[in-house]
Amino acid sequence: MEKLIEKYFRPKLPHIWCPGCGNGIVTAAVVKAIDKLGLDQDKTSIVSGIGCSSRASGYLNFDTLHTAHGRAIPFATGVKLVKQDHHVIVLTGDGDATAIGGNHFIHAARRNLDITVVVFNNNIYGMTGGQFSPLTPHMGKATTAPYGNTDRPFDLCELARGAGATFIARATTFHATLLADVIAKGLAHKGFSLIEAITACPISFGRQNKMGSPANMIRWQRDHAIMIDAVSKLTPEQLADKFTIGVLHQAEAPEYVTEYQKVIKQAMGGRE
Repeated sequence: MEKLIEKYFRPKLPHIWCPGCGNGIVTAAVVKAIDKLGLDQDKTSIVSGIGCSSRASGYLNFDTLHTAHGRAIPFATGVKLVKQDHHVIVLTGDGDATAIGGNHFIHAARRNLDITVVVFNNNIYGMTGGQFSPLTPHMGKATTAPYGNTDRPFDLCELARGAGATFIARATTFHATLLADVIAKGLAHKGFSLIEAITACPISFGRQNKMGSPANMIRWQRDHAIMIDAVSKLTPEQLADKFTIGVLHQAEAPEYVTEYQKVIKQAMGGRE
């Protein structure tokens, strides 16, 4: 890992994340995936919005954009349209991606834009005061839901699939090797890729929901995650409080930038 830090991280450590936060594990998984594929750092762009997870872009030694709240995907769309040979990665959180940025998320998936979106899902707005997000569990506590969140949460992977994403995967910070592997597969996929990274926020979510230490929150991930290949072997009762991990969906569809270039060529009378 020391060599990866020297190559891929800016000299800005120590980071600002709280003790026990899983964001460092997710960021390391992104870097490991990039290194595994041997991507050119000069042709890899990383875009983030606002929130704890979105601070990750500032630590990484690539062309990076730290953008406005919920607007990482529109910025990433612009980068991809101009830099078509770049791998464009969006690092975002559950609130940033699915609340203020939710409309951008579903339409990028619908268009099948060739970007990889890694959503750090810690079930809460960690940076701005511990408010509930669209991914906070039903009756989970937050500063804006002290008696429990009555909203039903999105299943982010199902939302992405319904919107048209062509690669969808989920992993946790406990399953760090799997997380790096599915991010690499998402980066290699031609089209919109979503990786939901289940991560722990011991301060804002864990304390309010009495989940114990950061280690206990990691154990919770271990005990509630089921590999997709094992789902068919379990009863509905065994799956009742579990979530699936691994590659959940992969398909082929026309990619947005490629199709857009055809329109440009046609508008120019067939000239390049």
